[in-house]
Amino acid sequence: MSNAPVNNGRRRFLTAATSVVGGVGAVGVAVPFIGSWNPSERAKAAGAPVEVNVSKIEPGQLIRAEWRGKPVYVIRRTDAIIEELAGHEDQLRDPESQEPQQPDYATNRHRSIKPEFMVALGVCTHLGCAPTYHKGDFEEKVEGTKNGFFCPCHGSKFDMAGRVFQGVPAPLNLVVPEHSFPTADTLLIGVGQGEA
Repeated sequence: MSNAPVNNGRRRFLTAATSVVGGVGAVGVAVPFIGSWNPSERAKAAGAPVEVNVSKIEPGQLIRAEWRGKPVYVIRRTDAIIEELAGHEDQLRDPESQEPQQPDYATNRHRSIKPEFMVALGVCTHLGCAPTYHKGDFEEKVEGTKNGFFCPCHGSKFDMAGRVFQGVPAPLNLVVPEHSFPTADTLLIGVGQGEA
């Protein structure tokens, strides 16, 4: 032990200086850490609404858009396809779309704002596979309807409104995302009717 006198002033200065440097260091670490909690620009863009030009979609044609990292099927239904929707409702699990798989404004036979356009996530409600679109040859899968979706992974079947047939693994209709038509030629996926 040293018998040197203790310099209390110096001790207080060193304690204060060490506290200030430690505080600045803690703030320097905390600011980037807390900033990392905010979503990245890429994540913000992934959740942003997607605009689709529907003017060039031919009757019966399916196009795919991507919204929030998932495929969205957009189909321009023909009059025959729209009429076909009423002909097989006794074969469907949820023909009136009572399960909340669509926005309120799409709780109808065609499950969309405009009967001409089907807008649905291209993700099977069983295990998330991608159902394939069958145009004109769906009767091989379901008697009485020419058009629909078939999930090749486990055999789930959906009609042209994304409604699931009975007796298949998928428990629910395909999900219809929020969507709107700000103009006659523009479909906006991710923004509901009246929200734009």
